[in-house]
Amino acid sequence: MTKVEETIDVAVPVRTAYNQWTQFEEFPRFMEGVKQVRQVDDTHLEWQANVGGREQSWRAEITEQTPDQRVAWVSTSGAHNAGVVNFHYLEPERTAVSVTMEVEPPAGAVGNAADSALGVTARRVKGDLERFKEFIESRGSETGAWRGEVSKHN
Repeated sequence: MTKVEETIDVAVPVRTAYNQWTQFEEFPRFMEGVKQVRQVDDTHLEWQANVGGREQSWRAEITEQTPDQRVAWVSTSGAHNAGVVNFHYLEPERTAVSVTMEVEPPAGAVGNAADSALGVTARRVKGDLERFKEFIESRGSETGAWRGEVSKHN
């Protein structure tokens, strides 16, 4: 299991950053390798992406969603991944977006060694956050919003 933690400051209000992040079907516009995200309902997503040079599909469930604060998820099929994105107010037009996630690296010793040694996952998440920053700052507004709350306790 690989744990990744990355944070980036974006020059938009918390509400704008959060609202854009809830537009899961827009993720391919700034996430490397993500081909498609389909939102099945308020809490279920289907992903298609190129991971480690292989096409993969998986399902994820939103386990927590609090407007302007956080979105948490866990995979329900495919390689294990889980995490949380937190949104922190810094100034009226500045927000810190923090991602903490755990992912199962590509199968096999070579995949595990490469992921650990090269920090492939961490670099990918960092790049995704940099592209999110560029995307939302260049637009200045979100492409949509979902302001509902989700709270699932296992």
